[in-house]
Amino acid sequence: MAQVPGNCSQGSAPNSASSSVGPEQIQHLLHMCKEAKKAAYCPYSHFPVGAALLTGDGKIFSGCNVENACFPLGVCAERTAIQKAISEGYTDFRAMAIASDSEEQFIVPCGACRQVMREFGRNWDVFMTKPNGTYMFKTLEELLPLSFGPEDLKKL
Repeated sequence: MAQVPGNCSQGSAPNSASSSVGPEQIQHLLHMCKEAKKAAYCPYSHFPVGAALLTGDGKIFSGCNVENACFPLGVCAERTAIQKAISEGYTDFRAMAIASDSEEQFIVPCGACRQVMREFGRNWDVFMTKPNGTYMFKTLEELLPLSFGPEDLKKL
């Protein structure tokens, strides 16, 4: 877990103008997700992923993917970061950054991760990166439109 500093330099962002996260926080998230990727345990896919999760009060929790010989038991980096935050008592999240070694396309959260993220709100900022430092910004609402969440269970 880390606090977001106030003096990082701004990087390359195709569409970060509408993000509610400041440029210094974005840069710190990007750095933290790249660092988290270094701890990935991926002996089967050889596809390391790191994630950094920003809480409502400015703390950052990082996570990496953890594979298992029984493939369905592996855990994605995004869910690892969320589970770490939840285990420390945090449920209010503002943003997540994700990093991989994929140079051809931005890394995006899988469907399961999108649904787990959705459990904690619709209005997250998600920064999907490439190793060259560029990133793409989307809200969780854009990544998971017409979603199902906790409030839908209250309607039943």
